[in-house]
Amino acid sequence: MPRAGLDRATVVAAAAELADERGFGQVTMSLVAERLGVRTPSLYKHIDSLAELHQDLATLAATELGDALRDATQGYAGRDALAAAARAMRSYLTGHPGRYAATIGIFTGPELGAASARVIESLAAVLRGYRIAPADRTHALRTLRSTLHGFATIQNAAGFQWNADTDQSFEWLIDFLDRGLAQKSLSSKPI
Repeated sequence: MPRAGLDRATVVAAAAELADERGFGQVTMSLVAERLGVRTPSLYKHIDSLAELHQDLATLAATELGDALRDATQGYAGRDALAAAARAMRSYLTGHPGRYAATIGIFTGPELGAASARVIESLAAVLRGYRIAPADRTHALRTLRSTLHGFATIQNAAGFQWNADTDQSFEWLIDFLDRGLAQKSLSSKPI
């Protein structure tokens, strides 16, 4: 019989906390069980495998990130939407590095697909304010996502060793992206 108060969501939440504290690669069923004060076999009443737990963790992270992006960008367009999305994504990635890491490379399941689509749609909505040509939209989306991902990932790894202020560098990055996206706009004239 499953332990009272223990359910799938509780198990995934414990795994998410562990991922953020120790790193996604360190999340094991035994550590999650220890965190919850139960024996490892008790988890298998709620989660079938470590792979399934990783899938649920990735879905949780994509859902949270999608919500953060949607909430941050609502009512904004152009540079304001870009800045809001960039700050929201950086905040989520630096605040939840382990659970975000779960989203990289896991692409199965309808729940994760839907949650991931919400993240992409929020970023695509930001790009609509720039009126990017249809042929360039995928490239613009990949550029935006990978740039924001890269900055936060380097920051999480303490990879910025220079003495310049990281927040100022991030604002510079937003300005740089804004200028580049504006240059690609349908309404801009070629140089």
